[in-house]
Amino acid sequence: MESLNFEAIAKQWFDAFNNHNLEALLALYDDQAIHFSPKLKIRQPETKGLISGKAALRQWWKDSFDRLPTLRYQPTSFTANDQRIFMEYIRTVAGDPDMLIAEVLEISNGKINASRVYHG
Repeated sequence: MESLNFEAIAKQWFDAFNNHNLEALLALYDDQAIHFSPKLKIRQPETKGLISGKAALRQWWKDSFDRLPTLRYQPTSFTANDQRIFMEYIRTVAGDPDMLIAEVLEISNGKINASRVYHG
């Protein structure tokens, strides 16, 4: 049953992300959530790809939305258990080649407490 709730959270995540709705996206996360991304590692090398807390998440995604107004994610699959959901999706940005992405959201008490991004 829990995995079905995680899929609903994942769908809310995609909806918020694709609409560049920063507040709705942040509302899905725990205040102390951590996020790892190879893109973060490239753009902000001092982080080594890892940030924590909603303020850092806000800054990261606001910058992404501002720089990449056509950024969208097209989900292709979800796999969930009682602790996390594994999502596969295609990243699209006008003028860039599509990129295959996998991301794991760790969820407890209805909030995302960790996310890790992997590029294909």
